[in-house]
Amino acid sequence: MNFEERALTLRCNGSWMYGILSLPERTASRGVLIVVGGPQYRVGSHRQFTLLARHLASLGIPVLRFDYRGMGDSEGAPRTFEDLEDDLHCAIERFFEEAPALSNLVIWGLCDAASAALFHAHLDPRITGLVLLNPWVRTDQGAAKAYLKHYYLTRLLDPEFWSKVWNGRFNYANAAQSLAKTVEKVLPGRKIAAGRDTTGDGSCDFADLPERMLNALSRYKGKILLITSGNDLTAQEFLELVKGSREWQQLLAPPHVTHRNLPEANHTFSRREWRDQVADWTKEWLYTW
Repeated sequence: MNFEERALTLRCNGSWMYGILSLPERTASRGVLIVVGGPQYRVGSHRQFTLLARHLASLGIPVLRFDYRGMGDSEGAPRTFEDLEDDLHCAIERFFEEAPALSNLVIWGLCDAASAALFHAHLDPRITGLVLLNPWVRTDQGAAKAYLKHYYLTRLLDPEFWSKVWNGRFNYANAAQSLAKTVEKVLPGRKIAAGRDTTGDGSCDFADLPERMLNALSRYKGKILLITSGNDLTAQEFLELVKGSREWQQLLAPPHVTHRNLPEANHTFSRREWRDQVADWTKEWLYTW
C-alpha cells in the first residue's frame, strides 16, 4: 500500500519535539507509536525504527516515531525514561489528530523505552497494546547476577579467552578484581536501590525499578508482545528477574501476553535478519486481535 511520510512538530510544555509520521493512504484503526530509548533518536540503531515504520505503513498501519524532549533534534533538557509521561501524552494526542481514523494504538519500545511505555500504558485507555523489547529493569544486583551467569560462562567457552591464557596474555589480577566486585554485588542481604528524585527537593523514591515496573504491569490490562534477545545482558537480567519472581511470572503468563525470543540476536538487533524477524513478529501480532 502507498503511504506518505510527514515531518511533525509536537509542542510539549513549552518545548518543540520532532517526529516522522508514516501515514498509509488507507489507514487502519490501530496505530503504532515508536518510542526511542536513550541515547538514540527516531531513526533507531541500524535504522531499525525507520525500516519498521515503513514496513508497517506499507501494510496500512500508521506509525509515528519521535524524539522526546532532550533527545535527538527535540528541544528541552535531557530526561530519563522515567520522566516521559508528558512527552508520550503530547505525542499520542498529536497522533490521533493527524490520523483521525485511529481508535487505539500500540506503543513499541526497546530497552528503557519499553520501561517508559509500561509506566505510561495504564494511564491511557487508548493504549491497547505494548511491544516491549529487552525491557530495562537495571539494578546493580540484577546486572551483576546476569553478568556472572551469562558473561563469565560464555567467556569460559570462548577459544579466544583460552588462547590468551595459554599465551600468557590474560591479566589474572584485573580479572580477579572484577570478579570479586561483581560477586560482592550479588551477596545476600545487599540492598540495591534504583532511586530517583520524585519530590523536587533532592529526596528520592527508593522503591526499586523492578518493583515499580511490576506495579505498572499489574495495572495494565492490554495486549503485550515481549521480544528478548539471547545475546544481551539487559534481556538476560529481565528474564532472570521473571524467573525468580512468582509475581512477575503470574502477570506474564496469561494469554494476552506473547513472548518471542531471538537466541542469537544482540541488544539492538543489528543484523538484517534479526530486524526483519522483529518486524514480522510485530506485524503478525498486530493482526491477531
